[in-house]
Amino acid sequence: MGNTGKEYADGFHTAGKVITCKAAVVWGPEEPFVIEEVQVEPPQKMEVRIKILFTSICHTDLGAWKGLNEMQRAYPRILGHEAAGVVESVGEGVEDLKEGDHVVPIFNGECGECTHCESPMTNLCARFRVDPFKSVMAGDGRSRFSVIDRAGKRRPVYHFLNTSTFTEFTVLDYACVVKINPIAPLQRMCLLSCGISTGVGAAWNTANVKKGSTVAVFGLGAVGLAVAEGARLRGASEIIGVDINLEKFDKGMVLSSMKRLDKFDENLNVFRFK
Repeated sequence: MGNTGKEYADGFHTAGKVITCKAAVVWGPEEPFVIEEVQVEPPQKMEVRIKILFTSICHTDLGAWKGLNEMQRAYPRILGHEAAGVVESVGEGVEDLKEGDHVVPIFNGECGECTHCESPMTNLCARFRVDPFKSVMAGDGRSRFSVIDRAGKRRPVYHFLNTSTFTEFTVLDYACVVKINPIAPLQRMCLLSCGISTGVGAAWNTANVKKGSTVAVFGLGAVGLAVAEGARLRGASEIIGVDINLEKFDKGMVLSSMKRLDKFDENLNVFRFK
């Protein structure tokens, strides 16, 4: 992983075929990730198979790896939900995506037709909304991944959050794939899958920051910095960031100019975004 996607402009020549590729597979709670050769089936009706070019890790992946919620445990499994890539092939009925399109997978899919999708009050699709308990495809209740286990038997590998991006190829429901402008840098666009959209959305939609507001952001990781950016876009007059880690100051400068304020607690660092 780690290219621009231009090298796939001439096509993959694998449509309709099973693809064998490498993936980071988790076999049980807190067990080490194992790079395995997995088979990825062709997309079925209203599904899309994509080549993952960039992926990142989120704390949600850590929770699933630890198996903190017993009801969410499904192994072996391919985790990952922040990514960007290129469409390799599409299944029957998919009309708005084609081979070679640059895309971002999303765990909170939208069919665009249900009551929830048509409502201006929510985007939690009745069929494809984020579901940590889901581990198979919506169409037929099966996985599109398989692997040879330690006993030499081929067995299914479960999906994660509608996406499963810790693999070279993955299959998603059409509603969980968003086409993006091909000139957008994929290595940055992968963060739109979760961290950036979550943070910007928290300021833009959940908090509904108004012009002239003063906003405080606690925690200046990827999501927190995205919250600050969302607040800026909404016209906040002052944005204060709070974090116990002074190193966040340097990282925050990459996204937005910040000025460190006087500390009011020995364990906290307070910054003002310019």
